[in-house]
Amino acid sequence: MAANGLLDRRLFLKRGLAFATAAPLVAAADEPWLTTPGAPFTNYGQPSPHEKGVVRWISANAAVPGNGISWTPLHELEGTITPTGLHFERHHNGVPQIDPARHALLVHGEVERALEFSMPALLRYPRESTIFALECGGNSNAGWQDKPIQAAAGYFHGLVSCSEWTGVPLRLVLAEAGVTSGAAWIVAEGADAFGMTVSLPLEKALDDCLLALYQNGERLRPEQGYPLRLVVPGWEGVLNVKWLRNLKVAREPVMARNETSKYTELMPDGRARQFTFVMDVKSLLTSPSHGMHLDAHGLYELSGLAWSGRGRITKVEVSADGGQTWADAELGHPVLPRAFARFRAPFDWQGQRAVLQSRATDETGAVQPARAALVAARGTQGYFHYHAIVSWALAADGTVTHTYVDALPAPAAQGQGFDAPWE
Repeated sequence: MAANGLLDRRLFLKRGLAFATAAPLVAAADEPWLTTPGAPFTNYGQPSPHEKGVVRWISANAAVPGNGISWTPLHELEGTITPTGLHFERHHNGVPQIDPARHALLVHGEVERALEFSMPALLRYPRESTIFALECGGNSNAGWQDKPIQAAAGYFHGLVSCSEWTGVPLRLVLAEAGVTSGAAWIVAEGADAFGMTVSLPLEKALDDCLLALYQNGERLRPEQGYPLRLVVPGWEGVLNVKWLRNLKVAREPVMARNETSKYTELMPDGRARQFTFVMDVKSLLTSPSHGMHLDAHGLYELSGLAWSGRGRITKVEVSADGGQTWADAELGHPVLPRAFARFRAPFDWQGQRAVLQSRATDETGAVQPARAALVAARGTQGYFHYHAIVSWALAADGTVTHTYVDALPAPAAQGQGFDAPWE
């Protein structure tokens, strides 16, 4: 399908090519778990102790431990739904332990009647569920640096996670309060000690936003906003205010810290982007990726994730020669709007050097840009909304590292070698 080892997945499956080599059977009759009764029931399930290395990587302020982030280990996971305990986090002043019996949501401002909702009251309202990828606007920001950061895929791009969120449609609460003419914004405030405050266009609030009470089937965890969180599908994570306590309907944005000094981006011409909101089309290979090692020549499955805040992913292409040639990957089903889409492609590695990439397209026709194109358009003074093609360099000894591919040589002939563009 493309140069440097990429195969057609349909032909690959039809031929039934084997990944494993023949090996003698290993007798296991003396293993203790075959003869000894297992552990008793527990009230809440936990991962196997053999998977204790699959954890979030935390970066916090030593002076203020409650201020920092934790990354989802995307490179350790499969499928499209992120386990709740591995969902990324961003906290400014720690995780409050809120008593739901003492928490309420106030809706006021440009409304006909101010309303206050207790948690038991909200739990009586009709609910909806939505699955979407929640991404921090600062995810992947190390990509703006001049040199490629050498970190595992999840610890570079892991400020994004995909969950099922269930709650009360925000439009129902706003309709009950009665939004007055001239209102155009919602100002949301959280109940944490930081007092997170951001502005959201009323049009979006009336469209698909939820007052989330559940995540992945269970009540929200404190780290994810218990007992109530605002969720804003497809838009940058800062708008998804946790521990939600206050919704003010307004005519103008509040111009808080996280929409003025933060979450704005200086452009090459000196102007600044503001209220960018939507997360753009993006993808990356999670396996193989930085820090992994191909131990033997033969067949491997390339696997990764793609998502877009604008809608469904319609196509993901993969390349093994730094973008000189591309092949369509197979998308797992279902492919949902604004949610993770898992893609896969077979790769025949016989010791050749390779640059592995993925490139996603969404239903609006938006295509994930090359890094050089994104930097040319946006410069390097920004911090947010980095979504360029990610490149992994595969060496002849099987090691995988992060690389940049900003200038490519002429395409090589199909099936032939090429001059590695990262050298």
